[in-house]
Amino acid sequence: MSDGTALPGPDGALRCPWALSTPDYVAYHDEEWGRPVHGDDALYERLCLEAFQSGLSWITILRRREGFRAAFAGFEIARVAEFTEADEERLLADPGIIRNRLKIAATVANAKVLAGWAPGELDALIWSHAPDPAGRPVPKTLADVPAITPESTALSKALKKRGLRFVGPTTAYALMQACGLVDDHLDGCVARGAA
Repeated sequence: MSDGTALPGPDGALRCPWALSTPDYVAYHDEEWGRPVHGDDALYERLCLEAFQSGLSWITILRRREGFRAAFAGFEIARVAEFTEADEERLLADPGIIRNRLKIAATVANAKVLAGWAPGELDALIWSHAPDPAGRPVPKTLADVPAITPESTALSKALKKRGLRFVGPTTAYALMQACGLVDDHLDGCVARGAA
């Protein structure tokens, strides 16, 4: 039973306990989570996947990521912005993704909004909410990792004000963690500070 601190992984290196349940998680934890992500399409993908994850386990999304990429035109904003109601109906029948009508509609609607933004605008907006790392203590246990922060609340409000949907403060914070705006790898974790 873990006390929420970093635990040895299959290779003996310490990792965040959530990352140890499957090889998929180990790879995601070590190679992606918490590493800086830039680019409007890349950030749009992560924002969409975090929204689809709401109410589900991340492993469900992670294992269907290639299905999501195929279904949503590689998360190219310009291409998804051209999706029609017929495309949304097609997606509702796609077993390679989570078939949630509201989340699918939000993914398409968000692309339509973002297609009107200047190149780099989404990247700049998201990264403008990155907190100063010097002001953040290194989490020692999972209990030290928040679900929302003032920065994620501000990011959520900024995205909603600009017309995006399914971008609440918890989703915004998960995005910040996944895309390296914050480093929530636990103290002693092999991936801490690897970005």
